[in-house]
Amino acid sequence: MENRVVITGLGVVSPVGNNVTDFWNSLCEGKCGIDLIKGFEEYELPVSVAGQVKDFNPEADGLERNDIRRNDMFCIFAMAAANQAMADSGLKSGENIAPERLGVYIGSGIGGMDTFVNETAKLLNEGVRRISPLFVPMMIGNIASGNVAIKHNAQGVCLPVVTACATGTTAVGEAYRAVKHGYADAIIAGGTEASINPLAIGGFANAKALSRAEDPKKASIPFNLNRNGFVMGEGAGVLIIESLESAQKRGAKIYAEVVGYGNSCDAHHVTAPNPDGIPASRAIKQSLDEAQFDAEKDLLYINAHGTSTPLNDKTETTAIKLAMGEEAARKAMISSTKSMTGHMLGATGAVELIAATLTVKNGIVTPTIGLDEPDPECDLDYTPNVARKADITLAISNSLGFGGHNSCVAVRKWVE
Repeated sequence: MENRVVITGLGVVSPVGNNVTDFWNSLCEGKCGIDLIKGFEEYELPVSVAGQVKDFNPEADGLERNDIRRNDMFCIFAMAAANQAMADSGLKSGENIAPERLGVYIGSGIGGMDTFVNETAKLLNEGVRRISPLFVPMMIGNIASGNVAIKHNAQGVCLPVVTACATGTTAVGEAYRAVKHGYADAIIAGGTEASINPLAIGGFANAKALSRAEDPKKASIPFNLNRNGFVMGEGAGVLIIESLESAQKRGAKIYAEVVGYGNSCDAHHVTAPNPDGIPASRAIKQSLDEAQFDAEKDLLYINAHGTSTPLNDKTETTAIKLAMGEEAARKAMISSTKSMTGHMLGATGAVELIAATLTVKNGIVTPTIGLDEPDPECDLDYTPNVARKADITLAISNSLGFGGHNSCVAVRKWVE
Protein backbone atom coordinates (compact mmCIF):
# COMPACT_ATOMS: atom_id res chain seq x y z
CA MET A 1 0.00 0.00 0.00
CA GLU A 2 1.26 3.46 -0.90
CA ASN A 3 0.43 6.61 1.05
CA ARG A 4 -0.58 9.93 -0.40
CA VAL A 5 1.82 12.60 0.81
CA VAL A 6 1.17 16.23 1.67
CA ILE A 7 2.96 19.32 2.98
CA THR A 8 1.65 20.52 6.34
CA GLY A 9 4.29 22.98 7.56
CA LEU A 10 6.83 25.45 6.20
CA GLY A 11 9.79 27.33 7.66
CA VAL A 12 12.37 29.58 6.05
CA VAL A 13 15.37 31.78 6.77
CA SER A 14 16.51 33.67 3.69
CA PRO A 15 18.01 36.87 2.27
CA VAL A 16 14.47 38.14 1.58
CA GLY A 17 12.77 37.18 4.84
CA ASN A 18 13.23 35.10 7.97
CA ASN A 19 9.73 33.69 8.09
CA VAL A 20 7.34 32.35 5.47
CA THR A 21 5.13 35.44 5.32
CA ASP A 22 7.99 37.91 4.80
CA PHE A 23 9.71 35.55 2.36
CA TRP A 24 6.58 35.11 0.22
CA ASN A 25 5.67 38.80 0.23
CA SER A 26 9.20 39.71 -0.85
CA LEU A 27 9.09 37.25 -3.74
CA CYS A 28 5.72 38.53 -4.91
CA GLU A 29 6.97 42.12 -4.77
CA GLY A 30 10.15 41.25 -6.68
CA LYS A 31 12.34 42.39 -3.78
CA CYS A 32 16.06 41.86 -4.27
CA GLY A 33 17.79 40.42 -1.20
CA ILE A 34 21.26 40.72 -2.74
CA ASP A 35 23.50 43.49 -1.44
CA LEU A 36 27.12 44.46 -0.98
CA ILE A 37 28.93 41.88 1.15
CA LYS A 38 29.20 42.89 4.79
CA GLY A 39 31.54 41.58 7.46
CA PHE A 40 34.76 40.88 5.57
CA GLU A 41 36.02 44.36 4.83
CA GLU A 42 39.60 43.44 5.76
CA TYR A 43 39.83 40.98 2.87
CA GLU A 44 40.31 41.94 -0.74
CA LEU A 45 37.42 39.81 -1.95
CA PRO A 46 37.23 39.16 -5.69
CA VAL A 47 33.43 39.71 -5.73
CA SER A 48 31.29 42.49 -4.30
CA VAL A 49 27.83 41.10 -3.59
CA ALA A 50 26.03 38.24 -1.86
CA GLY A 51 22.59 37.24 -0.59
CA GLN A 52 23.20 37.45 3.15
CA VAL A 53 20.53 36.79 5.78
CA LYS A 54 19.57 40.05 7.52
CA ASP A 55 18.11 40.87 10.95
CA PHE A 56 18.07 37.23 11.98
CA ASN A 57 17.06 36.57 15.60
CA PRO A 58 17.26 32.84 16.34
CA GLU A 59 15.82 33.33 19.83
CA ALA A 60 12.59 34.48 18.20
CA ASP A 61 12.40 31.03 16.60
CA GLY A 62 12.79 29.22 19.91
CA LEU A 63 16.56 28.70 20.05
CA GLU A 64 18.20 29.04 23.43
CA ARG A 65 21.54 30.72 24.07
CA ASN A 66 23.34 27.39 24.31
CA ASP A 67 21.88 26.38 20.94
CA ILE A 68 23.37 29.52 19.43
CA ARG A 69 26.71 29.35 21.22
CA ARG A 70 27.39 25.66 20.55
CA ASN A 71 26.41 25.43 16.86
CA ASP A 72 27.60 26.64 13.49
CA MET A 73 25.33 29.09 11.71
CA PHE A 74 24.28 26.48 9.13
CA CYS A 75 22.81 24.45 11.99
CA ILE A 76 21.25 27.49 13.65
CA PHE A 77 19.51 28.39 10.38
CA ALA A 78 18.19 24.82 10.09
CA MET A 79 16.95 24.67 13.66
CA ALA A 80 15.15 28.00 13.29
CA ALA A 81 13.46 26.96 10.03
CA ALA A 82 12.55 23.55 11.48
CA ASN A 83 11.02 25.15 14.58
CA GLN A 84 8.93 27.40 12.33
CA ALA A 85 7.79 24.46 10.19
CA MET A 86 6.89 22.26 13.16
CA ALA A 87 4.95 25.06 14.83
CA ASP A 88 3.18 25.74 11.53
CA SER A 89 2.24 22.07 11.13
CA GLY A 90 1.04 21.51 14.68
CA LEU A 91 2.97 18.24 14.90
CA LYS A 92 4.23 17.29 18.38
CA SER A 93 6.19 14.11 18.96
CA GLY A 94 4.54 11.92 21.56
CA GLU A 95 1.24 13.81 21.33
CA ASN A 96 -0.11 13.51 17.79
CA ILE A 97 2.69 11.47 16.23
CA ALA A 98 4.73 8.61 17.66
CA PRO A 99 8.42 9.58 18.06
CA GLU A 100 9.56 6.56 16.05
CA ARG A 101 7.30 7.61 13.15
CA LEU A 102 8.78 11.13 12.88
CA GLY A 103 11.97 11.53 10.84
CA VAL A 104 14.43 14.24 9.76
CA TYR A 105 16.02 14.69 6.33
CA ILE A 106 17.89 18.01 6.44
CA GLY A 107 21.02 18.25 4.32
CA SER A 108 23.78 20.76 3.66
CA GLY A 109 26.05 21.06 0.68
CA ILE A 110 29.05 22.21 2.72
CA GLY A 111 28.23 22.02 6.43
CA GLY A 112 29.96 24.04 9.14
CA MET A 113 32.42 26.02 7.04
CA ASP A 114 32.55 29.00 9.40
CA THR A 115 33.55 26.65 12.20
CA PHE A 116 36.14 24.99 9.97
CA VAL A 117 37.67 28.37 9.07
CA ASN A 118 37.69 29.66 12.65
CA GLU A 119 39.18 26.51 14.18
CA THR A 120 41.82 26.27 11.44
CA ALA A 121 42.88 29.81 12.32
CA LYS A 122 43.25 28.74 15.96
CA LEU A 123 45.41 25.78 14.91
CA LEU A 124 47.72 27.96 12.82
CA ASN A 125 47.93 30.91 15.21
CA GLU A 126 47.57 29.41 18.69
CA GLY A 127 48.27 25.71 18.40
CA VAL A 128 46.36 22.45 18.52
CA ARG A 129 45.41 22.76 22.20
CA ARG A 130 43.25 25.80 21.43
CA ILE A 131 40.94 23.89 19.07
CA SER A 132 37.43 23.70 20.47
CA PRO A 133 36.23 20.30 21.75
CA LEU A 134 33.02 21.13 19.87
CA PHE A 135 34.86 21.53 16.56
CA VAL A 136 33.75 18.21 15.05
CA PRO A 137 30.09 18.21 16.18
CA MET A 138 29.75 21.83 15.04
CA MET A 139 31.27 21.20 11.62
CA ILE A 140 29.95 17.85 10.41
CA GLY A 141 27.27 18.05 7.74
CA ASN A 142 24.78 15.72 9.46
CA ILE A 143 24.52 17.74 12.64
CA ALA A 144 21.63 19.92 11.49
CA SER A 145 19.50 16.80 11.12
CA GLY A 146 20.84 15.48 14.41
CA ASN A 147 20.05 18.61 16.39
CA VAL A 148 16.60 19.01 14.84
CA ALA A 149 15.86 15.38 15.73
CA ILE A 150 16.97 15.99 19.32
CA LYS A 151 14.89 19.18 19.59
CA HIS A 152 11.72 17.53 18.28
CA ASN A 153 12.23 13.99 19.63
CA ALA A 154 12.22 12.56 16.12
CA GLN A 155 13.36 8.97 16.63
CA GLY A 156 12.48 7.66 13.17
CA VAL A 157 14.37 7.72 9.88
CA CYS A 158 17.15 10.34 9.84
CA LEU A 159 18.99 10.80 6.56
CA PRO A 160 21.00 13.98 5.94
CA VAL A 161 21.39 14.32 2.17
CA VAL A 162 24.41 15.85 0.39
CA THR A 163 23.97 16.50 -3.33
CA ALA A 164 25.61 19.93 -3.56
CA CYS A 165 23.21 22.53 -4.97
CA ALA A 166 20.47 19.88 -5.32
CA THR A 167 20.61 18.96 -1.62
CA GLY A 168 17.36 20.57 -0.45
CA THR A 169 15.34 19.18 -3.34
CA THR A 170 16.82 15.71 -3.00
CA ALA A 171 16.15 15.70 0.76
CA VAL A 172 12.48 16.51 0.23
CA GLY A 173 12.19 14.01 -2.63
CA GLU A 174 13.68 11.21 -0.56
CA ALA A 175 11.46 12.17 2.38
CA TYR A 176 8.46 11.96 0.06
CA ARG A 177 9.42 8.44 -0.96
CA ALA A 178 9.97 7.37 2.65
CA VAL A 179 6.52 8.58 3.69
CA LYS A 180 4.88 7.28 0.52
CA HIS A 181 6.21 3.78 1.17
CA GLY A 182 5.44 3.76 4.88
CA TYR A 183 8.83 4.24 6.52
CA ALA A 184 7.57 7.28 8.42
CA ASP A 185 4.34 9.17 9.05
CA ALA A 186 6.05 12.56 8.80
CA ILE A 187 9.53 13.87 8.02
CA ILE A 188 11.09 17.27 8.75
CA ALA A 189 12.86 17.82 5.41
CA GLY A 190 14.93 20.48 3.74
CA GLY A 191 18.33 22.08 3.36
CA THR A 192 20.57 24.63 5.02
CA GLU A 193 23.76 26.57 4.26
CA ALA A 194 25.94 29.28 5.79
CA SER A 195 29.07 29.57 3.67
CA ILE A 196 29.42 33.25 2.89
CA ASN A 197 32.97 33.65 4.14
CA PRO A 198 36.28 34.54 2.45
CA LEU A 199 37.36 30.92 1.96
CA ALA A 200 34.20 29.83 0.16
CA ILE A 201 33.92 33.08 -1.78
CA GLY A 202 37.53 32.75 -2.90
CA GLY A 203 37.07 29.14 -3.95
CA PHE A 204 33.94 29.75 -6.00
CA ALA A 205 35.33 32.97 -7.46
CA ASN A 206 38.61 31.38 -8.51
CA ALA A 207 36.62 28.61 -10.18
CA LYS A 208 35.06 31.45 -12.22
CA ALA A 209 31.58 30.55 -10.97
CA LEU A 210 30.61 33.86 -9.31
CA SER A 211 29.29 37.06 -10.83
CA ARG A 212 31.74 39.97 -10.74
CA ALA A 213 28.97 42.55 -11.02
CA GLU A 214 29.23 45.41 -8.54
CA ASP A 215 25.57 46.46 -8.76
CA PRO A 216 23.50 44.06 -6.58
CA LYS A 217 20.52 44.33 -8.92
CA LYS A 218 22.60 43.35 -11.95
CA ALA A 219 24.44 40.40 -10.41
CA SER A 220 21.98 37.48 -10.19
CA ILE A 221 20.13 37.81 -13.49
CA PRO A 222 18.98 34.34 -14.64
CA PHE A 223 18.19 33.91 -18.33
CA ASN A 224 19.54 37.39 -19.08
CA LEU A 225 21.92 37.67 -22.04
CA ASN A 226 24.38 39.54 -19.79
CA ARG A 227 24.53 36.99 -16.96
CA ASN A 228 28.06 36.07 -15.92
CA GLY A 229 27.89 33.92 -12.81
CA PHE A 230 25.90 33.12 -9.71
CA VAL A 231 25.67 35.08 -6.46
CA MET A 232 26.22 33.25 -3.18
CA GLY A 233 23.28 33.15 -0.78
CA GLU A 234 22.59 31.56 2.60
CA GLY A 235 19.76 30.40 4.84
CA ALA A 236 17.51 27.37 5.28
CA GLY A 237 14.22 25.95 4.09
CA VAL A 238 12.28 23.20 5.88
CA LEU A 239 9.02 21.48 4.95
CA ILE A 240 6.92 19.01 6.92
CA ILE A 241 6.28 16.05 4.62
CA GLU A 242 3.41 13.99 6.03
CA SER A 243 1.11 11.18 5.01
CA LEU A 244 -2.36 12.34 4.08
CA GLU A 245 -3.83 9.87 6.55
CA SER A 246 -1.80 11.33 9.42
CA ALA A 247 -2.58 14.91 8.41
CA GLN A 248 -6.33 14.32 8.09
CA LYS A 249 -6.49 12.33 11.32
CA ARG A 250 -5.25 15.33 13.28
CA GLY A 251 -7.08 17.95 11.20
CA ALA A 252 -3.92 19.60 9.88
CA LYS A 253 -3.98 22.32 7.25
CA ILE A 254 -2.53 21.19 3.92
CA TYR A 255 -0.48 23.42 1.63
CA ALA A 256 -0.17 21.05 -1.33
CA GLU A 257 0.20 17.39 -2.22
CA VAL A 258 3.63 16.02 -3.16
CA VAL A 259 3.03 13.96 -6.28
CA GLY A 260 6.33 13.35 -8.05
CA TYR A 261 10.10 13.08 -7.70
CA GLY A 262 12.87 12.55 -10.21
CA ASN A 263 16.60 12.14 -9.78
CA SER A 264 19.47 11.60 -12.22
CA CYS A 265 23.18 12.26 -12.68
CA ASP A 266 24.93 13.92 -15.61
CA ALA A 267 28.07 11.77 -15.09
CA HIS A 268 29.78 14.47 -17.12
CA HIS A 269 31.85 17.04 -15.18
CA VAL A 270 32.49 18.09 -11.58
CA THR A 271 31.03 21.58 -12.02
CA ALA A 272 29.60 22.04 -15.52
CA PRO A 273 26.19 20.63 -16.52
CA ASN A 274 25.96 18.28 -19.48
CA PRO A 275 25.20 20.80 -22.25
CA ASP A 276 22.84 18.45 -24.10
CA GLY A 277 20.46 18.60 -21.11
CA ILE A 278 19.44 14.96 -21.48
CA PRO A 279 20.20 13.67 -17.95
CA ALA A 280 18.59 16.73 -16.35
CA SER A 281 15.54 16.25 -18.56
CA ARG A 282 15.15 12.71 -17.22
CA ALA A 283 14.79 13.97 -13.63
CA ILE A 284 12.17 16.50 -14.76
CA LYS A 285 10.29 13.91 -16.82
CA GLN A 286 10.32 11.35 -14.00
CA SER A 287 8.76 13.91 -11.67
CA LEU A 288 6.12 14.99 -14.21
CA ASP A 289 5.26 11.40 -15.15
CA GLU A 290 4.75 10.37 -11.52
CA ALA A 291 2.62 13.50 -11.05
CA GLN A 292 0.49 12.44 -14.04
CA PHE A 293 1.06 15.79 -15.70
CA ASP A 294 -1.47 16.49 -18.45
CA ALA A 295 -0.39 19.29 -20.77
CA GLU A 296 -4.01 19.86 -21.85
CA LYS A 297 -5.49 20.11 -18.36
CA ASP A 298 -2.68 21.29 -16.08
CA LEU A 299 -1.37 24.82 -15.80
CA LEU A 300 2.25 24.18 -14.88
CA TYR A 301 4.65 26.37 -12.95
CA ILE A 302 8.38 25.59 -12.94
CA ASN A 303 10.67 27.02 -10.29
CA ALA A 304 13.85 26.86 -12.32
CA HIS A 305 17.31 26.21 -10.94
CA GLY A 306 18.15 29.39 -12.86
CA THR A 307 21.57 30.17 -11.42
CA SER A 308 22.53 33.06 -13.74
CA THR A 309 25.55 31.17 -15.07
CA PRO A 310 26.02 31.02 -18.84
CA LEU A 311 25.91 27.20 -19.02
CA ASN A 312 23.19 26.40 -16.48
CA ASP A 313 20.40 28.58 -17.79
CA LYS A 314 20.85 27.49 -21.38
CA THR A 315 21.13 23.81 -20.42
CA GLU A 316 18.08 23.96 -18.16
CA THR A 317 16.04 25.54 -20.93
CA THR A 318 17.01 22.65 -23.20
CA ALA A 319 16.23 20.10 -20.48
CA ILE A 320 12.74 21.50 -19.91
CA LYS A 321 11.97 21.26 -23.63
CA LEU A 322 13.31 17.71 -23.82
CA ALA A 323 11.30 16.60 -20.80
CA MET A 324 7.98 18.08 -21.89
CA GLY A 325 8.18 18.69 -25.60
CA GLU A 326 8.49 22.14 -27.15
CA GLU A 327 4.77 22.99 -27.17
CA ALA A 328 4.11 22.09 -23.54
CA ALA A 329 7.32 23.83 -22.43
CA ARG A 330 6.16 27.08 -24.02
CA LYS A 331 2.88 26.94 -22.08
CA ALA A 332 4.60 26.58 -18.71
CA MET A 333 5.14 29.59 -16.47
CA ILE A 334 8.71 29.63 -15.17
CA SER A 335 10.73 31.79 -12.79
CA SER A 336 13.98 31.78 -10.85
CA THR A 337 13.80 32.97 -7.27
CA LYS A 338 17.61 33.08 -7.27
CA SER A 339 17.20 36.43 -9.00
CA MET A 340 16.11 37.68 -5.55
CA THR A 341 17.82 35.36 -3.03
CA GLY A 342 21.02 34.46 -4.82
CA HIS A 343 22.11 30.82 -4.85
CA MET A 344 21.62 29.38 -1.37
CA LEU A 345 23.61 26.25 -2.26
CA GLY A 346 22.43 23.26 -0.17
CA ALA A 347 19.42 25.24 1.08
CA THR A 348 18.27 26.55 -2.27
CA GLY A 349 16.21 23.58 -3.43
CA ALA A 350 14.11 23.44 -0.27
CA VAL A 351 13.60 27.21 -0.22
CA GLU A 352 12.55 27.14 -3.87
CA LEU A 353 10.18 24.24 -3.26
CA ILE A 354 8.55 26.34 -0.55
CA ALA A 355 8.11 29.06 -3.19
CA ALA A 356 6.62 26.53 -5.62
CA THR A 357 4.26 25.23 -2.91
CA LEU A 358 3.04 28.73 -2.13
CA THR A 359 2.59 29.37 -5.84
CA VAL A 360 0.08 26.53 -6.21
CA LYS A 361 -1.61 27.43 -2.93
CA ASN A 362 -1.92 31.18 -3.58
CA GLY A 363 -2.20 31.31 -7.37
CA ILE A 364 0.63 33.81 -7.81
CA VAL A 365 3.71 33.20 -9.97
CA THR A 366 6.67 35.12 -8.58
CA PRO A 367 8.92 36.88 -11.09
CA THR A 368 12.45 36.55 -12.39
CA ILE A 369 13.73 40.03 -11.64
CA GLY A 370 16.51 41.69 -13.62
CA LEU A 371 15.34 40.06 -16.84
CA ASP A 372 15.53 43.11 -19.09
CA GLU A 373 17.52 41.57 -21.95
CA PRO A 374 16.53 37.91 -22.46
CA ASP A 375 19.05 35.47 -23.91
CA PRO A 376 17.69 34.27 -27.30
CA GLU A 377 18.83 30.76 -26.34
CA CYS A 378 16.64 30.95 -23.22
CA ASP A 379 13.37 31.44 -25.01
CA LEU A 380 10.65 30.19 -22.63
CA ASP A 381 8.27 32.20 -20.42
CA TYR A 382 10.41 33.19 -17.41
CA THR A 383 7.89 35.65 -15.90
CA PRO A 384 10.11 38.71 -16.27
CA ASN A 385 10.20 41.31 -13.49
CA VAL A 386 6.54 41.30 -12.37
CA ALA A 387 4.48 38.63 -10.56
CA ARG A 388 1.35 37.24 -12.21
CA LYS A 389 -1.87 35.75 -10.94
CA ALA A 390 -2.50 32.29 -12.37
CA ASP A 391 -4.51 29.28 -11.27
CA ILE A 392 -1.53 26.93 -11.19
CA THR A 393 -2.55 23.30 -10.73
CA LEU A 394 0.91 21.70 -10.70
CA ALA A 395 4.38 22.99 -9.87
CA ILE A 396 7.84 21.50 -10.10
CA SER A 397 11.10 22.71 -8.63
CA ASN A 398 14.35 21.92 -10.45
CA SER A 399 17.81 21.67 -8.88
CA LEU A 400 21.11 20.91 -10.61
CA GLY A 401 24.20 20.41 -8.44
CA PHE A 402 27.97 20.22 -8.79
CA GLY A 403 28.92 16.64 -9.55
CA GLY A 404 26.02 16.38 -11.98
CA HIS A 405 23.22 15.86 -9.45
CA ASN A 406 19.78 16.57 -10.92
CA SER A 407 16.66 16.57 -8.78
CA CYS A 408 13.04 17.61 -9.30
CA VAL A 409 9.99 17.51 -7.01
CA ALA A 410 6.38 18.05 -8.10
CA VAL A 411 3.56 19.42 -5.95
CA ARG A 412 -0.12 19.58 -6.90
CA LYS A 413 -2.71 22.10 -5.76
CA TRP A 414 -4.69 20.77 -2.80
CA VAL A 415 -8.44 20.88 -3.14
CA GLU A 416 -10.53 19.82 -0.14
